[in-house]
Formats: sequence, structure tokens, C-alpha cells
Amino acid sequence: MNYRHAFHAGNFADCMKHALLVWLLESLARKPAPFFVLDTHAGTGHYDLDAVPASRTQEAQAGILRLLAADPEPLAPYLALVRRLGLYPGSPSLTEALLRPGDTLACCELHPEDSAELKHLFARNPAVAVHRRDGWEALRGLLPPKQKRGLILIDPPYERPDEFSSMAKGLALGHSRFRTGVFAAWYPIKRLAQVRQFLTEMRDSGIRDVVTAEFLLREPLDPARLNGCGLLVVNPPYQFEDHARDILTALLAAIGTGEPGQCVSVTRLADE
Repeated sequence: MNYRHAFHAGNFADCMKHALLVWLLESLARKPAPFFVLDTHAGTGHYDLDAVPASRTQEAQAGILRLLAADPEPLAPYLALVRRLGLYPGSPSLTEALLRPGDTLACCELHPEDSAELKHLFARNPAVAVHRRDGWEALRGLLPPKQKRGLILIDPPYERPDEFSSMAKGLALGHSRFRTGVFAAWYPIKRLAQVRQFLTEMRDSGIRDVVTAEFLLREPLDPARLNGCGLLVVNPPYQFEDHARDILTALLAAIGTGEPGQCVSVTRLADE
């Protein structure tokens, strides 16, 4: 409840996460059947990069602003949406922009002010439902959807020391209720031990068809810094691994600083 994403909007982690999210959504939209999206930790939906929070941290300067200037082709769909939507669009706004007739979006946000702003943002769109509720509980309460296809984005703030454990449990619960859904779970890379434990737990969970895409700006030696991040995807669409590698490679070329340890990786954690 203390985390406010406005201080970090448009940073390198947002660029990584949102570029892959746009690809996943566009992949779902290639088939005519409608799909459902659940955003479990939705935030406010958009962020003013000139406002005090973002100006104070300047994280967008080394993220989306540098990326917009470089304009790499593999990230063109994501960057086109950023330019069109105005402000910096969070995952709910990016998702809403890609919904077709029949597609629906459910956004969960527990913070009262952020939830109110999100409700105002989507007040005129009946395809978007905003819930002021715990995102972990929503995996039980809102799944399975009436549509047989869908994407579940799980992007908690990692305020609590047990958040990786909550992620593993949440993925197990969500997958048990919606086995055909695409699950995309974002995680920070600060200390490698936490990440390795989480990935081992996921590998041993019995969930099949799991891929991780990771982006490192530096060697993960300082646990007080966000050194990189990853996106774990269950039931990735066809060719996700190839496209994710292209997207992350282009992202690193555009915003990387040349520090030791910078790299991208796409790894299959569990086969189909």
C-alpha cells in the first residue's frame, strides 16, 4: 500500500514489461475469438512524466524517453501506442487500446486513490471493469472468465519479503482455474538467490509450457538496486521466445549503458 508507481513510470523495467505485453496482446488478437485480460495490480493506468514524482527520480530519462529517441523497429508497436495514448500509459491503458469488440479487461487495484483514478479513466468504457480488491484474491474470484482465451498479467510491487512466494502460489492458483490462459508474471532482479528460488519453485510446480525472459542492466550484485527484471510466461503464444529475444536485444541496444553484466536471456523453464 505504500508503493506508488508514479515515481518509477517509464523506467527500463516498464519498457521491458510493456513491450512484451503489447506483443502478447497482439498475438491474442490475431485469432477472431474474444479474449479476457486480468491486470491484478493495475496502478492508475497512466502517468505524467513531467509531474513531481517522475521528475524527482528521473527514471524515465534512461528508459522510455531514451527509447523513443532511438526508435528501434522491434519495439515499434509498443512505441506507437506510447506516442498515441499520451502521458505514459500503464498496462491497463495499453491493454484497453488493443481491445476489440467482445474483448474485456478487468483491473484490480487496492490503493484507494489509484483505484479511484483508474475508475475515472475507464468510466465510459463498458468493456473495462475496475475492482478495488486484492489482486491475489482476484485470481480466485475472477477466474475462469467466460471467454476461453485470455491473458493474466501479475505485476505486484514487491513491497513484502514474501512477494516471490506469493507469486508462485498465485500462479499455481490461477493456472489451476484457467489452464488455457496466458499468464505473464513480472519480477525484479535484485538478489539472484530470490530469483533462483522462485524459478526453482516454478520448475517444480508441475506447470507446463513456461518461458522466462530476463533483462539485466548490470550484474545483480547490489540487492538495494533494481539491476534487472524478468517476465515469466505460462502458455506463451507461438514464436514468443524468438520475438521476446529480438525485443529485449533491441531494448538493450537502445538504453544500455555498457556496464558489466548487461545481457538478455530467454529460457524455457518447462516444456509443453
